Amino acid sequence: MSIIQRQILWGMSIALILLLFTSGAFLLVFPLDSWNDIWEKQVLDIPFVLFLVSADVAIGLFFGVMSGYSWRKQFNALDGIIHSGDKNKELERESSGFYEEIHSLGAKITNVQNKLKEQIRLSQKLVTEQAEDQHTRVQAVIADERNRLARELHDSVSQQLFAASMLLSAINERRQPEGDPIESKQLKLVEETIHQSQLEMRALLLHLRPAALKDKTLKEGIMELLSELVHKVEMKITWKLEEFSLDKGIEDHLFRILQESVSNTLRHAKASKFDVQLLHREQYIILRVMDDGIGFDVEESKTGSYGLQNMQERAAEIGGQLKIVSLQQKGTRLEVKVPMILDVEAKA
Repeated sequence: MSIIQRQILWGMSIALILLLFTSGAFLLVFPLDSWNDIWEKQVLDIPFVLFLVSADVAIGLFFGVMSGYSWRKQFNALDGIIHSGDKNKELERESSGFYEEIHSLGAKITNVQNKLKEQIRLSQKLVTEQAEDQHTRVQAVIADERNRLARELHDSVSQQLFAASMLLSAINERRQPEGDPIESKQLKLVEETIHQSQLEMRALLLHLRPAALKDKTLKEGIMELLSELVHKVEMKITWKLEEFSLDKGIEDHLFRILQESVSNTLRHAKASKFDVQLLHREQYIILRVMDDGIGFDVEESKTGSYGLQNMQERAAEIGGQLKIVSLQQKGTRLEVKVPMILDVEAKA
């Protein structure tokens, strides 16, 4: 039975009781000469007894419906509060005319909801912190493993390649000029293979254990990186680096792009010259890297090269543009152009 139906029955029952009470009192004060009078006397052309019954039903129905709708409205409001996911839904906006008990119950429900929401927020925060902590620990493990592999490769494979290169150089020096040309060609091929393997190893070590700027400026970091390469590779390395101030994040991204470019040049370019320029022109920072290597197909490499994609993403993250021009057997030119908007705003 619904709340409205119950309230109608209650209203009609109370009206019936009142009817019996008032009728009894009326008969005591005004006794009837005959019971037929209640059928013969009329009110609004309706027999008196039927009028009383009709009035009882009408009054009970009216007050029952009004009371039932009032209760249902309050229960519906409570139900809405319970099932609502809106944090801004407050009981006071629905509670005009509520009974004190209903209002108190709604306030308690709202309080329970707030506590549940706080528990959910804390739970989500804990899950996020756990995920971030796990990510940090995984990154630390990866960094340690990369460093371990880099050390082992440097101490074993890299040293063995260097020893093989020195041994082969000594053999070539002791060979007679009139020696077997086929054998000389093969030894030359082996020497080139060892040299290329050394370049590949240096590029791999640069990937596994990339140098960080830490407390150095971008110019200092580039000079340190290139100065170290000068003594390890046969390329002629030159640079032109201008001094200016940059945000640490921009410096780090530009340095990582340069490292990726150096690695690609060592592994693939077969270049004899390598030039790096760091320039400040108007409101732009320009990092330019050039070599005279064998070149490559830029469009074809964009889709399959992780290194190129990584450089594109790093340039985009600092609001810059990466342009690469490469011609077969004529070399490659890479240029990153970054606006200095952040510096201008900071000065303003």
